[in-house]
Amino acid sequence: QVQLLESGGRLVQTGDSLRLSCAQSGRAYTPYAMGWFRQAPGKEREFVAAIVWNGGTTYYTDSVKGRFIVSRARVDDLMYLQMNSLQPADTAVYYCAARWYSGESMSSAGAYRYWGQGTQVTVSS
Repeated sequence: QVQLLESGGRLVQTGDSLRLSCAQSGRAYTPYAMGWFRQAPGKEREFVAAIVWNGGTTYYTDSVKGRFIVSRARVDDLMYLQMNSLQPADTAVYYCAARWYSGESMSSAGAYRYWGQGTQVTVSS
């Protein structure tokens, strides 16, 4: 059973930086890609960023382009989300997710099979 565990979320101030980590365990095969999603109170879960595990191609939603960087350490089975210039609008629970197949859009939550429990990021103004 694949397990994903996020860490790194906390309370920060506007303009601060923060790095989230996602550790995976229990898998027998390399995922096709992993992604970050977030959900703010009263809003739907939205795509943030994703990375193709072997090729390293990255994808971002427009609102985080130029501020967030997704990366992975294949040897350690870790994925990161470096978040810079954080804004109150970035406040949300951040989830990491893994998918084993291509085809659907990288931003499609339904394409990801495994999800972590989430880590809270709060940006104060």
